[in-house]
Amino acid sequence: MLDKLKAIEEKYEGLGNELLEVGRDYQRAAEINKERVDLEPLINKAREYRQSLKSLEEARSILLAESDADLIALAKSEIEEITPRLPILESEIKALLIPKDPRDDKDVIVEIRAGTGGDEAAIFAADLFRMYTRYAETRKWKAEIMSGNAIGVGGYKEVIFEIKGRGAYSRLKYESGVHRVQRVPATEAQGRIHTSTATVAVLAEVDDVEIDIPDSDVEIEVYRSSGAGGQNVQKNSTAVRLHHKPTGMVVTCQDERSQLQNKLRAMSILRARLYEIEEEKRRTEQEAARRSQVGSGERSEKIRTYNYPQNRVTDHRIGLSSYNLPAVMDGSIDQFIDELSTRDEADRLAATTGAEDE
Repeated sequence: MLDKLKAIEEKYEGLGNELLEVGRDYQRAAEINKERVDLEPLINKAREYRQSLKSLEEARSILLAESDADLIALAKSEIEEITPRLPILESEIKALLIPKDPRDDKDVIVEIRAGTGGDEAAIFAADLFRMYTRYAETRKWKAEIMSGNAIGVGGYKEVIFEIKGRGAYSRLKYESGVHRVQRVPATEAQGRIHTSTATVAVLAEVDDVEIDIPDSDVEIEVYRSSGAGGQNVQKNSTAVRLHHKPTGMVVTCQDERSQLQNKLRAMSILRARLYEIEEEKRRTEQEAARRSQVGSGERSEKIRTYNYPQNRVTDHRIGLSSYNLPAVMDGSIDQFIDELSTRDEADRLAATTGAEDE
């Protein structure tokens, strides 16, 4: 570990020298400075660890070489103080050595689609949409619909929305997957419990420079937005449908008032989806057992179940249940996210440690 820390310290010092020589290339200077700032917590811990090892060695040397009772007592006291601190520092350093997901600070695009269950699945999709927007409100994040396909019973066949806020992806990335609800629908006359699903995909927003989409790869179609009728129907063709020819992916946006705004939003969604595809390929290469982000929506595939009769929400990945379903549906999902984040960090730490041992 000391050799690895030495290499990182050398990189840190090299970045400092590069920052002095970068001149007026302000973009590069900002990139270098951010990289240095990201390394600083690890550098500080590494220096504290190295100093502790040095102090421990000096104290042990005093015990062997000195006969002065006061010096020996001081050396013993220092050894007693440093020894239990070393494994704590080692654990903290190992945690800091875990590669950080570069997308963690990004804003996100969340896509929710009704799965199995007809209208009830669409109503559940709307419930999940409200849950995430309420969660965003509690963290002072901004949520805004980018595209929606609403149905008359107050549900969504599909809703795509943006959440802007520092660390949004780091918190919401664990929500990707199939969510299942068990409850008695309002339309159920005999009081039978129905099971429905909705799929959630959480995508990190991608800057233009991060993924290049040639104009020749995208076919753009404009059409008149659908509305509630009367004065709400757009007279001009403002809705936009993008067809990404290499992948066959289709993105539509019609919620904005202008064609340009809808096109920009559709391109943002397309970039995020394409970037996620590339990230998934990379993760698959690194982790053979990595599961796909979004399931098919079948009842058997689930990450979390919302059981209304039992007032229970269970996350099946970590075996954690909450018996306050109304609070969860009102955005209180930190208990699940915190545990998922802790487990994820532990798994990545184990993988990092395993790689070092090989």
